[in-house]
Amino acid sequence: MKRDSNLLLLCILFVVLLGLGGVVSDGLFLSSFNLQSMATQVPEIGLLAIGVMLVMCTGNGGIDLSGIANANLSGVASGIFALSFFDAYQQPLLFTATFAVGCMAVGLFGGLLNGLIISRFSITPILCTLGTQMLFTGVAVVLSNGRSVTIGTPDYLSAIGNGFVLGVPISFLLFVLTGLILGFFLKFTRYGVRLMLMGANPKAALYSGFQSARIITTTYAISGLLAGFAGLIIAARNINVKWDYGSSYLLVAILIVVMAGVRPEGGYGRVVNVVLSAIVLQLLSSLLSFIGLSNFVRDLAWGVLLLCFLAVARFDLLNMIVASLPLKRTLTLPSDHQMRVFMENKNNED
Repeated sequence: MKRDSNLLLLCILFVVLLGLGGVVSDGLFLSSFNLQSMATQVPEIGLLAIGVMLVMCTGNGGIDLSGIANANLSGVASGIFALSFFDAYQQPLLFTATFAVGCMAVGLFGGLLNGLIISRFSITPILCTLGTQMLFTGVAVVLSNGRSVTIGTPDYLSAIGNGFVLGVPISFLLFVLTGLILGFFLKFTRYGVRLMLMGANPKAALYSGFQSARIITTTYAISGLLAGFAGLIIAARNINVKWDYGSSYLLVAILIVVMAGVRPEGGYGRVVNVVLSAIVLQLLSSLLSFIGLSNFVRDLAWGVLLLCFLAVARFDLLNMIVASLPLKRTLTLPSDHQMRVFMENKNNED
């Protein structure tokens, strides 16, 4: 936290929003029911944001605009497939297992498609993922005939989206666990080191000898897998899945990533920041809705947040704050004259 201005600011916002919500609502904002409700809404958008973070870290304008379309396609295709073999209420375990595996498989395939096109054909990521976004949406529309697919609420699937463990939503626990696993891999594996090197120093990555195309393909595949996981969470929280669910999720996911301090040019990104950023954004959105403000005010607040975090990224605000504290005198380096006197005394002693 001492070196990460975004993490410090996110922690401050987290505490401020909780405190402000408790004050304006006489404590109702901090009730267990409201906190649980907010926690169940974080995972689906948070998983998409982690995917966007990963592909941004590859550098070269890395971005994934197809995340929510991939998630919707995963839910629609897997729902149709699972319903054709199993009854959701008569065979809930088999249906849930088939549906979950199908979501992951479809999401992974979509991510692999993005990665292969970008790495093998050198297509600009924003154009590639914009095209696959339209492709995934079109396939979902054709499969469902433009209508929603009714999944229902089978026991095991509903537990994933609406169940609790010790008062904490299962979906939120799965989201945090996913963040911990990915954070570990980014920090302690060769894949994570190579991914960050590609964005931080492309020339050094070129001469390091590893296959950058494989890293890019793997990263987009992981992003697609996370989109499939988000599709599973979306279906578990709702009765239906549809091709146009969460049309605003793409912009929100990018906002979360910017708030987390991920560098658009690549080379830096922390999963813990993305997780906390998603939580902070959900707190702000819920607080504005709780006090009865319109969605236009929410958009205004998101815009202000975006500008604030861009300022944090542009100016090292953490060091500016530390430099303005009275303790700065204890951190002042000795002057040249003091250094010469010290060296002369040391030489005389020798």
